[in-house]
Parts: sequence; C-alpha cells; structure tokens
Amino acid sequence: MPENGELSELALTVLQPGFVGTTPPDWVLRRLGEGLGGVALFARNVESPAQVAALTAGLRAERPDVIVGIDEEAGDVTRFESRHGSSRPGNLGLGAIDDPALTESVAHDLGLDLARSGVTLDYAPDADVNSNPDNPIIGVRAFGAEPDLVARHTAAFVRGLQAAGVAACAKHFPGHGDTSVDSHHAVPVIDRSRAELAACELLPFRAAVAAGVQAVMTGHLLVPAYDAGLPATLSPRILTGLLRTELGFDGLIVTDGIEMQGVRRAYGLAGATVRALAAGADAICVGGDHADEHTALALRDAIVAAVRSGELPEDRLREAAGRVRRLAAWTVTTQTAVGARAVADAVPAQVRDVATVTGSAVGLAAARRAVRVTVAEGAGSVLPLTGAPHVVEFAPPRNIAIGAETPWGVGAPLDELLPGTTSVRLGADDLAGLPDPSAPVLAGAAGRGLVLVVRDVHRHAWAADAVARTLEVRPDAVVVEMGLPESVLGGVHVATYGATRACGQAAAEILAGAGVGAPQPVGV
Repeated sequence: MPENGELSELALTVLQPGFVGTTPPDWVLRRLGEGLGGVALFARNVESPAQVAALTAGLRAERPDVIVGIDEEAGDVTRFESRHGSSRPGNLGLGAIDDPALTESVAHDLGLDLARSGVTLDYAPDADVNSNPDNPIIGVRAFGAEPDLVARHTAAFVRGLQAAGVAACAKHFPGHGDTSVDSHHAVPVIDRSRAELAACELLPFRAAVAAGVQAVMTGHLLVPAYDAGLPATLSPRILTGLLRTELGFDGLIVTDGIEMQGVRRAYGLAGATVRALAAGADAICVGGDHADEHTALALRDAIVAAVRSGELPEDRLREAAGRVRRLAAWTVTTQTAVGARAVADAVPAQVRDVATVTGSAVGLAAARRAVRVTVAEGAGSVLPLTGAPHVVEFAPPRNIAIGAETPWGVGAPLDELLPGTTSVRLGADDLAGLPDPSAPVLAGAAGRGLVLVVRDVHRHAWAADAVARTLEVRPDAVVVEMGLPESVLGGVHVATYGATRACGQAAAEILAGAGVGAPQPVGV
C-alpha cells in the first residue's frame, strides 16, 4: 500500500471541483500543486473571454496540464455567455435544421471561443433523445426526439468541438430523455428493455464513441434493464459492463454533479464519490452547490480512506487517475496542434470581449435557419408587424440547469428593430386566482400588435390557459414558442426551438420583417 501522500495525489487527480470567483482562489492553486487534476467552471466564474483567459492562465501557472471544464451547451444552458445569453441556437434548433455540417460548424466555432479562453473540456453535447415531451430537464437541450437524428448531430458536434482542441463530453449516459423527473432532485427511472435502450437511448452514445469522443458524462438514472438497484453513476454493470465493454469506450468517464440529489440523497457526497469510482467513473465533478476547499478535501480523504479499507481497489483509482492524465495530455497536444493558444494571443482582449456581446456569426445564422412560422388558414397577413407592438412573455419556473442569470425573450431585441415596443413578463403567481387571466396580458396592448412569448407551453397549464383566453379576444396576436413546439396556438405561430439570445434575435427579425434569409410562413 503506498504512502498517504501518493494516495492523496491520486485522489486529487480524479476530482474536478468548482470554486467561487473570477480569479483562482488560493486553495485551488495550492491543491493543483498537490495533484488536483481539473476544475469545473460555472457562470459565477465568467465575466468575459479575456477574464476567463486570465483565470485559466493562473491555473496553468501551477499545473500546465490542468483540465479546465465548463458546462457550455451553447443553448439555453450556457455558462460562457451566461451574462448575455448564448449567441448560438442550441441543440433543438440545430436538430430542427438537420444539417450535420452546420452543427459541426457551430460546435467548431464554439470550440475556438473556449480554446482561446483556455478551456479544455466542454461538458457537451447533450446526447439525450428527448422522447418524453414532458421531460422537465432536457427538452430543448436535446437535438430532438428521433434517435438517428440525435445520433448524427451528436457525432457532428463531437467532431467540430474536438477539431478546435476542446474535448467533448457526451451526456447523460445512458440517456436522460425518457423521464419526467429531474435528477437534480430525485432518481429518474428509465423503464425500458435492453432492446428498446439499444434502439433509442444508446444510439447517440454509440455515434459519439465512433466519432472519437474524449469523455462521457454519467446520468444519475436508474435503468432496471441493466441494474435495478443502483443509478448509472454508481453501477459497475452500466459504466464498466455497458459503456466500457459493450460500447467499447476507453476515454474518460466523468460524473454529473456528484452533489445532485439523484445520488447524494441515498449515499452522501463521500459515499457517492467512492461508489462512482469503484463502478468505473474516472473523474468526479463537484461544486455546483459545494464550491469550497472543505468539500474537495473531504472527498479526497474519503477516497484515500476507501482505498485503505479495501472498499475502493487501488488499481481502480490508479486506472482512473491514468485516464485523467491521458485526457490532460490530449488537450495540451491537440490545442497546440490546432494553434488555439496562438490564436488567442493574436486576438486583442478587447476584441474578444466585444465578440461576447455581438456573438457568433455562424450561431446567429443557424438560429435564423431554425425558425419556423406557421400560419393557419384564414389567419390573414399579420407579419411583418407594421408598428411597435406590445410583448407579453410568460415565464415558467426554470429548471436548475438553466441559470437564473441568463436573459431570454423577444421584447428586448424587438425594441431594437421596432423602437417603442413595450414588454412585460408574467409568471404563474401573477395570474393565479384571476377570474380572467387575459386581463393583465391585454393591458397595454389596445390598438397595437400583440406578441405572446411562451416556453414549453404544453407543460404549463396556467400559461396555456392565459394564451387561449387572450386569443379569444385578440386572434391577431402572434404566439412565439421558445421551447418545444408541441402545441401550435393561434393563427400565426413562430417556433424558435430555443430561448437563447440568438433565437430571440431571429424571432424579432421575423416579426419586424428584418430577417436575413428568413423562412417564409407555411400554412396549416
């Protein structure tokens, strides 16, 4: 048995903790010197590309091959552009277009932005097949509900991102799409046979492995067809038997946030960490809610104690640490080969910061292509709007994956195109108990065009009722769906397939008649 010093180094190697602040805390720098293998960045760590580049440079001054991960899906879930909203459309929009070459281009564009800022691992793409439209956590994060479509775009995203020198991470294995439970809060059950899983959930992960994906993220999901007792993150049958042996994946397996209730509630942070490593995981992502030195050291010590007690085989820990180091070496070699750091040095910081606000050109072009306009028979010619309208945005509760700080909507970009546009945002509490929920919606809209903006209206009865009541009074109102377009409401319906900044801009252009290459309305 090695000394505690070596075991501590191995244990630190497999951790990817988060931290608070826009500069590296002293405790992170100290632990990097002791072997810490990586860190995970969140929205709280990001102000601008130049700031992130300075942050990652500080980390690399202590450990040149540190893995810097970020949960950047380039859609509704964004950390790198959380302050302004993503300038790309997100997975569902790319799936709606169904042009894998475009998906690869968007991912490559994203990868270059991340690489220039020193990020080396992106916890993306989401490879889930969103086969349950009532899914509260995936939705627009998936490329779609059809397995083959999701598979080809997952592979394209992996190729594009990794060509820019950033490791991709397909998630949430073995598939989080067919669930009505959010694993942040409880354990979802994927109750499908092995044959059904092979034909649906596993197809995108097979495609990702074939495309050379460097990492796979586990889902905190109970999949009885493979293991009726343990969630995937803690299951040797799923991580070692299914992912390693059956699918042939030999890259890094990283857990979803180990503090999520899907595993933490039953086993605690330390227990879930040790069990995940024993099951076949190689890296432990932690720090969404526990971003402190105490947590990182507690997990380090729990891993060491588990090896000492025999609960975690030493060979398994060494294997996990070896895969972390192999990915770290890949990121250094690959980013050097594609010249990412040379590009970063050549682009002035102020230019990179401006780019964060103006956004990705290929991303906006993709968002424009994703928009679909449906005009019911007899609805008449409503678009483009001829004057400044009133916009009402119905705001459902956000799932925990979408940061509360991330802006969304159509009102702001539409006001840029049609000055004088007014907007209001209403939640369920604003309409609760009202005899006529259309009253606050119609207030301020007299004699003006009316735009009703929703997100997943099919999942929120309060919003669906308010929209329906409003349309009875104002059948000329335009409905803009920025989530899953499961319900087509109103005479004119605009679907953006996401609520990113780019999606809002694309919708505003359609409404104002200012779209560049905008799709023509189609009748139903």
